[in-house]
Amino acid sequence: MAKKVAVVAIGGNSLIKDPQHQSVEDQYQAAKETCYHIADMIEAGWDVAIGHGNGPQVGFILRRSEIAAKVEGMHEVPLDVCGADSQGAIGYALQQNLQNEFRRRGIDKHAVTVVTQVLVDRNDKAFQNPTKPIGGFMDEAEAKRRAQELGWNVVEDAGRGWRRVVASPIPQDVVELEAVKTLLEAGMTVITVGGGGIPVIRDEEGNLVGTAAVIDKDYASSLLAREINADLFVISTAVEKVALNYGKPNEQWLDRMTLAEAKQYLAEGIHFAKGSMAPKIQAIIWFLEAGGKQALITNPENIGRALKGETGTWIVP
Repeated sequence: MAKKVAVVAIGGNSLIKDPQHQSVEDQYQAAKETCYHIADMIEAGWDVAIGHGNGPQVGFILRRSEIAAKVEGMHEVPLDVCGADSQGAIGYALQQNLQNEFRRRGIDKHAVTVVTQVLVDRNDKAFQNPTKPIGGFMDEAEAKRRAQELGWNVVEDAGRGWRRVVASPIPQDVVELEAVKTLLEAGMTVITVGGGGIPVIRDEEGNLVGTAAVIDKDYASSLLAREINADLFVISTAVEKVALNYGKPNEQWLDRMTLAEAKQYLAEGIHFAKGSMAPKIQAIIWFLEAGGKQALITNPENIGRALKGETGTWIVP
């Protein structure tokens, strides 16, 4: 039987169940639960590449960095390095849990994390209009000082204080793609494009340079799925299925959508929230438009059932 390859994108928020469970150990236990369900897929014959979010985790790293910088001799951590730090830490939690689960089930597999750079266009319009809030809140004087000294873009955030905002450019290329492909072909479970990948641009000489930006992890996972010709693209999120008119009296849960329907619902602009479901639907549209066969949205605990056709929302050409 030919190998079946799936890309599974999991949210950074899925590692943090609630405000009372944010510690490293809490995140590890949440990763353990998600890895159990991904191991079900692997046991059923899928080769899997895992993309993950890192929003809350980068927020913690930035906050620690800001606090530590007040101590003499300590430095702040640039945003691209925060992304790399989080890729390593989250990757470690995922790969260790997967390896333990493989051993428990007697599966002869290995999991590996690739610290992954993702190329963005330095002329992407997002750099002219940074909108993604990151890091902690500041008072106006502190925000304007940092804007002056560090070249930050800062905005007042809904009466709660000032925050730094950065660009969220569209991912163009997975830099470590050949390494990811080689590992998948060798039968490894690969954790990659963490947090959407570390955003890099090419300078005048063609060298890669890190840039202060945040790439949407669903967009990056979609790009990865296209570049490796995945048979299935799974977005694991907080809901079992996708709904039209979510949270309203006429809410309608969907078992299945065609590409044309997904595009129509997204264009209508009333069904999918911009910060949550809309980018997931857009990521799947791009995957299917590029020749992808099928995509699935469901929550981690229902991945196994969804693959048997029992739940989840399937999106097909």
